[in-house]
Amino acid sequence: MAIASGNIKRYPGFLFITVACLLLLYLPLLIVMAYSFNDSASITRWGGFSLRWYEEVFFGVESGKFKAAAWNSIVIAIMASVGATVIATCAALGMIRSGGWRGKASSFALISLPLMVPEIVTAVATLIFFSAIGFKSGYLTILIAHCVFCIPFAYLPIAARLQGVETIYEQAAMDLYATRLQAFRKILLPLIAPGIISGFLLAFIISLDDFIITNFVKGAGVETLPTVIFGAVRLGIKPNIMAISTLMLLVSIVFVTISYFVSRSGDNKK
Repeated sequence: MAIASGNIKRYPGFLFITVACLLLLYLPLLIVMAYSFNDSASITRWGGFSLRWYEEVFFGVESGKFKAAAWNSIVIAIMASVGATVIATCAALGMIRSGGWRGKASSFALISLPLMVPEIVTAVATLIFFSAIGFKSGYLTILIAHCVFCIPFAYLPIAARLQGVETIYEQAAMDLYATRLQAFRKILLPLIAPGIISGFLLAFIISLDDFIITNFVKGAGVETLPTVIFGAVRLGIKPNIMAISTLMLLVSIVFVTISYFVSRSGDNKK
């Protein structure tokens, strides 16, 4: 049979399904990017190429609100991704370098749980938890929630990298009288550094772009860029919102691309 050859391109309808999926995923993004350069104030009528909406984002009437929200998003994303990366690195070392132990499968399930649970459920549960312990919603609640939510995203590339590094390097270092800490710092850490960097970048993007959890736990008076965009869209979609969305999309693409090439260069060096 032709299908038995394993060439998925020969499946009937494969090309159509592929093109349809790509259009559904990326055509709306391309439309938003295109109309962010529209000179017209209408979001449906093309009025010529212009950068006026990007100028309005940085220097317009609402620029102060956008800049403050962007600064909050960046600071929270950096702090949350650093915390998530440190915790994820420790978790990966414990899961992969500690051999077999009771509860290992359950621990991996707990680490991966935020990836499987709907984000709205996580947001509601986090809000209920903070309310139950009397923790006032604000900047710190966003930071804690983002740090916890980003752990599995940082864990996956770190664990994948760590699984590809054999223990013989550390054993050889300790045979040469290095302590366990020295073997980790001078041997293992440089080998898994590409995975750590990739995990940090992915966690940063997840935190920067998050809206649902942030909207539930942010409290009054604290805004991030996604929540500001949502508030502006509720009053009607304007071209400057498309410009901000395009900038966030480009930042996400850059960080994901860097993460990919860092991970790939680490594989090549290994």
